[in-house]
Amino acid sequence: MSGQAAGAANAGMKLVVAVVQESDMRALLAALRAAHIGATEIATGGFRRGATSTVLIGVPAALVATVRDLVIQHCGRRHRLHLPYASALDPSPLAMPERFDVEVGGAVLFVRSIVRFERL
Repeated sequence: MSGQAAGAANAGMKLVVAVVQESDMRALLAALRAAHIGATEIATGGFRRGATSTVLIGVPAALVATVRDLVIQHCGRRHRLHLPYASALDPSPLAMPERFDVEVGGAVLFVRSIVRFERL
């Protein structure tokens, strides 16, 4: 198939890039598979000891809302209590840092039009 024909055939294709918590990844990938939607996971690191992964999902434009709904369903926001790191150089051994509530989870979605898509 020529590049021009490939571009015309995939005019309605979208690339959904989802950045999600690694702990949500297994459930999200299972839900996408159950909906017959292919995805590629890329481990991308994170901050505050919370690993994230990026998922690349190529779908027809009509399925973008379905992908979004699956991400919302399986990558919900939640709260966790964290204990701040107590420095070994802290001069006051009795001063214990207090736990604090942190919101984790959720996702960041980017949706882009695909000019050309080929399965080789």
